[in-house]
Amino acid sequence: MAAPPRTGERRVFTSPALAGHDDVLVPAGAFLMGDAFGEGYPSDGELPVHPVKLEAFRIDATAVTNGMFARFVEATGHRSEAEDFGTSAVFHLLLKAPRSAVLGAAAGAPWWLNVRGADWAHPAGPDSHWSEVADHPVVHVSHNDALAYCEWAGRRLPTEAEWEYAARGGLSGKRYAWGDELTVSGEHRCNIWQGTFPALNTAADGFPGTAPVRSFPPNGYGLHEVAGNVWEWCSDMFHPGYYGMSPVENPQGPRAGSGRVMRGGSYLCHDSYCNRYRVAARTSNTPDSSSGNCGFRTVALDPVSPE
Repeated sequence: MAAPPRTGERRVFTSPALAGHDDVLVPAGAFLMGDAFGEGYPSDGELPVHPVKLEAFRIDATAVTNGMFARFVEATGHRSEAEDFGTSAVFHLLLKAPRSAVLGAAAGAPWWLNVRGADWAHPAGPDSHWSEVADHPVVHVSHNDALAYCEWAGRRLPTEAEWEYAARGGLSGKRYAWGDELTVSGEHRCNIWQGTFPALNTAADGFPGTAPVRSFPPNGYGLHEVAGNVWEWCSDMFHPGYYGMSPVENPQGPRAGSGRVMRGGSYLCHDSYCNRYRVAARTSNTPDSSSGNCGFRTVALDPVSPE
């Protein structure tokens, strides 16, 4: 039996179902979960700050990439829900599609276009292809698609508590995964919006859309891009009042809710309307929803590395 990996140690597993997963070990421990600054949206339910204890687990160092998801599709023939629906949501400035493919804009959020032929393999619309961005996070995947991938890979989605604990990287009560300031010595630490949303993105961080995984420094546990880039599905159902009744040990989320939890924010987040790239921030969507800014990362079923 191989020795367990050290905290933060990366190890790529080579069994067929796990090929390409680059895990880090997050140690057992306790932390304070929630928004210590009172900056969250009340409807998101980031309060009260509450203690959580977790066992050790292994989690992807990065979000699942287009290349990884393509291997899954090739092996299983999986059709994503966006493919079955025939459309998905693409941000207007990133569109690569004929105008005839645009079926309309989202009510109240006209920067989101409903595009025929947009899916994980065509992330900006039918005139784009995943192979052009193979090392970027897969997007246009629903919660149900993420679960199907996990079943094939012999893995699971993280709980919301595991996600926040891992994203904090061993820091206590900080606003971001690297500290309290958004930039460090003038350097960007995440892929979010700069400029005037939704018309002008200066892309000062280097990326107008998704960024390749590992574009920004890892946190203290070795996780990349836990702020910005793409939202990440968690296993929990969402309820804004859950933190007030959440158990201390290994919380699994409420038994019922309005959707599934998403964490981390995306390349579209901006403090003028979506300050959800903070490490405590949370939101949700229905499990069949997909868009051009939501993906996922996974957790190993066994916290001890295989032989």
